[in-house]
Amino acid sequence: MMGFMAGEESRTVASTAASTTACGAPPASEAPESRERPAGGGPEPGHREVGDRGTGRSGAHVWTVRLLVVGIVMAALNLRPAITSLGALLEEVRTGLGMSGTVAGLLTSLPSLCFAVFGVTAPRLARRFGPGAVVCAGMAAIGAGLLIRPFTGSTAGFVAVSALALMGIAVGNVLMPVIVKQWFPDRVGSMTGLYSMALALGTALAAAVTVPATEALGGDWEAGLVLWAALAAAAVLPWLLFLRERGRAPAERTPAREGRRRERRTPGEGTAGKRVPGRRPARERAPAPGPRITRSRTAWALAVFFGLQATAAYITMGWMPQIFRDAGVPASTAGLLLALTMVMGVPLAFVIPRVAARLPRQGPIVVVLGVSGLVGYAGLYFAPAAGALAWALLLGIANCAFPLALTMVGMRARSGAGVAKLSAFAQSTGYLISLPGPLLVGFLYQHSGGWGLPLALMSALLIPQMAAGVLAGRARTVEEEAAGR
Repeated sequence: MMGFMAGEESRTVASTAASTTACGAPPASEAPESRERPAGGGPEPGHREVGDRGTGRSGAHVWTVRLLVVGIVMAALNLRPAITSLGALLEEVRTGLGMSGTVAGLLTSLPSLCFAVFGVTAPRLARRFGPGAVVCAGMAAIGAGLLIRPFTGSTAGFVAVSALALMGIAVGNVLMPVIVKQWFPDRVGSMTGLYSMALALGTALAAAVTVPATEALGGDWEAGLVLWAALAAAAVLPWLLFLRERGRAPAERTPAREGRRRERRTPGEGTAGKRVPGRRPARERAPAPGPRITRSRTAWALAVFFGLQATAAYITMGWMPQIFRDAGVPASTAGLLLALTMVMGVPLAFVIPRVAARLPRQGPIVVVLGVSGLVGYAGLYFAPAAGALAWALLLGIANCAFPLALTMVGMRARSGAGVAKLSAFAQSTGYLISLPGPLLVGFLYQHSGGWGLPLALMSALLIPQMAAGVLAGRARTVEEEAAGR
């Protein structure tokens, strides 16, 4: 891990110094070409490498980047345990709180609702307080929600406090791509792969450990759910350093950045409002207004793809253990099968973004993942217990549409501000699209008495998911489409 972080620091120093703020316009002295220039193109005039020994502030920047990578990994580990730990114990929670199948379906739809409602606020909060501070607060909200919800004693209280934890997850979902684009603009694929891998690891860990831990703690489902609050509390710590960053990378405050500030104060520019030859005014480089992203077909395709893959993911996390248990698989084994599905994302979530970032079109990957899901659902219908291991593996491959969607968010916009808008739009709209899925599965399960209709629905949704993913995977950016090019 430390070797990876060191490599990222040396490869991204030039680009982080020229990165945009999380949700604002690029600095006035930065030409558009500098944002697109790869790190291998050489440092800017007067720029010193992060590893230079004569600069104390550069050394501090090294450790800040390392701490940021740790913070990203810790945050990603906490973005799914609140959901998969509940999926592993859903039957016990239903019995303990007296839930019907329809209400349980509503509970499995709650993540999508919260991610849509609270995710759209993340860019605005990041502009005001800085993305680091918002992520820090999000981790605290996750910890508080997980600590309180098992002891509410009622369905309404359980749902309300779950929403608190999911609110923290929602802002983390939206701001992780923004932070990666801001700090590591020339390593979007590898850094997206790193936190996607950590996200998959946290998802699988919660699915695998929750049931055995519950049994070891006396069999009370409350104890099995509350233990994940400790992981969220630990994730708060690395983000405390970034509470006052106000969305700006430390690279923007390096000596090289100070030199560029001095250049901007040269005669003929500044208060006089005159243009320096070869430099465009900040007004001309400001990103397109937020609402214009709705004019982008790629943004809409990405939102639909994101929403349908989220539908499949939350149905899997919420209901797959129950499918296996209804087929005669023991509860602990069903939890391990869900963990296997999630753990498939650990290596694949690191590999797929790196491969996708090198391809001009991501459509072929979309199709492979979708076909894996179709075969997995068919297997759950025809032989859920006999082929349980194979179906869990195939659905794990299909669930890697999530890191692919995150990678495409980073690739379909040119600037940090564009990524912030696209991430908020695609995720908020996508989670609204995914909202009915888990609820409808619960309704069909309760009223049909089996899994035939729910599995047919899940299979049917994969067809438009693949179509939207192919459209979203075309080599174009939302800025180009918003400008009518």
